[in-house]
Amino acid sequence: MKRDTILMGAANFGPGAVTIWDGFKAWLNKKGLPFEYILYNTYDRQISELLLGHIDAAWNDPGGWIRSQRTAEAEGREIEALIMRDADFDVSSVLAVRDDSKYKSLADLKGATIAVGNPDSVESTMLPVLALKEAGLEPARDYKLLVCGSSGLGYRPWIMDGEVAAAKAVAEGKADAVGLAEANYQAFSKDGTFPAGAMRVLDHTPKYDHCNLTYLESPDSVPRELIDRMKELFLEMSYDDPELHEFMEMEYVKQWKPARMTHYETIDRAWDFNESLSKEILTPAAA
Repeated sequence: MKRDTILMGAANFGPGAVTIWDGFKAWLNKKGLPFEYILYNTYDRQISELLLGHIDAAWNDPGGWIRSQRTAEAEGREIEALIMRDADFDVSSVLAVRDDSKYKSLADLKGATIAVGNPDSVESTMLPVLALKEAGLEPARDYKLLVCGSSGLGYRPWIMDGEVAAAKAVAEGKADAVGLAEANYQAFSKDGTFPAGAMRVLDHTPKYDHCNLTYLESPDSVPRELIDRMKELFLEMSYDDPELHEFMEMEYVKQWKPARMTHYETIDRAWDFNESLSKEILTPAAA
């Protein structure tokens, strides 16, 4: 039986998730859209629920999008990215070193120790490792990969333990370089994770797109016109609207935009290379 209320999934990254989606829900309901949401403790469960048709749409990070897209397409189903935040377009990750280090290029890192985040982190592990590969360096063969953070607890990219530990490893001299999301590199420079001015960017990864609202039709989905109306309403949201400002600020969005599905190719390549690596290479150092 088809649902008559849109049910969207999102990550339960903390109390802020409830505040954000309660705020958007109230505004959408006020506009006459039947909309509800459910929060998931891991993207693994959210992806499964979308594929099973238990929810109509999912707010996905890039890893969630790639996994959903690949599984849906393998099943012969058409999956769609509906909207993105303005901040989701053309972002990048970095490889950073201590400011006083000898390294001038990625090729110079042969024989070095490279710290990265959680094994399944797109931004701090997969993309930096791909950038090194495309510079001619492969883990274990050409450099030591120091994987930080947790493993086996489900895909929870909002848990920052891996990136924090990787950044500190370089700052403390336990590693020579670190892979980080560029936004986190900038944040760590400000919050004391490593001292201001102590690090510099050696290189950027190719640009890629980040989160999107993913739609996958199922026998239980709401009518398509409701999905189209939801998209229209998100695109109408204004950062200057006092009813929305707080929630858009918390979600790091100043303007919602139509999604594009053409700029995830870099992540696709990084994902494929990551899957080709042995479990031993990707085992966290603390494991």
